[in-house]
Amino acid sequence: MINIRKFVKNAINEDNGRGDLFFDIAPKGDFTAKIISKSDGILAGVKYVEILARTEKIDIEFLKKDGDKIVVGDILATLEGKASKLLSSERTMLNMLQHASGIATMANKYVTMLDGIDVVLLDTRKTRPQLRDFEKYASRIGGAINHRLGLDDCLMLKDTHLRTIDNLAEFVKKARKRISWVTKIEIECETFEQVKDAMSAGGDIIMCDNMNPEQIKEVVDFRNKNYPHIMLEASGNINIKTIREYAQTGVDAISSGSIIHQATWLDFSMRVD
Repeated sequence: MINIRKFVKNAINEDNGRGDLFFDIAPKGDFTAKIISKSDGILAGVKYVEILARTEKIDIEFLKKDGDKIVVGDILATLEGKASKLLSSERTMLNMLQHASGIATMANKYVTMLDGIDVVLLDTRKTRPQLRDFEKYASRIGGAINHRLGLDDCLMLKDTHLRTIDNLAEFVKKARKRISWVTKIEIECETFEQVKDAMSAGGDIIMCDNMNPEQIKEVVDFRNKNYPHIMLEASGNINIKTIREYAQTGVDAISSGSIIHQATWLDFSMRVD
């Protein structure tokens, strides 16, 4: 909650600059307004905007909550406060809601494609600088599960890491002595041979990167017969059209950066009564 308050305060300060020029000449008294949806999708950002409204002494009542389906014409919230506060906060409120809702809507589309399959959808670290918590919150509202929030969550050995390692098994053995006992090690693999090496080296999670579904099925079969405790993640150029085929290979999870970086903002507006 402290991080959200700080985020909201910084967003307000960013837009106000040295001060809203409307502030000193704004009409006196309280005004009411509504936030209206001009898009269909999944609502997100409520948690943040409620804190923004409290910070700016605006009374707000959301008629929809995070995760609700919304359609064009829905009234999302009603507001009451001084004209100076309502209007100086308008763009920041809408930016938060539109941005978060766009991500939640995209995540929900992916999750819907996985209906009936025992697999989880993961987001990635492909987030905008300084917006990771916000964007991953929105992804979670849409039904995805957060992958790493940062480099301290899990030791992931990607292709660039592996090029610096001479002996993978020895490196994993050394890592086990340095990282937390409960921390997992994930190893990225692009070929079946790399998968076998990574599994024998002691990886906890194997990421099948840029493999096609048939290659992944081979990996799943090998895992099931030899290392049933190891988790499998599919990643790399998986989109809304192909995700179900990948999910049906038997992997435990599918990760996609496009949940966040390909999401399109929804369209909302604020109208003063």
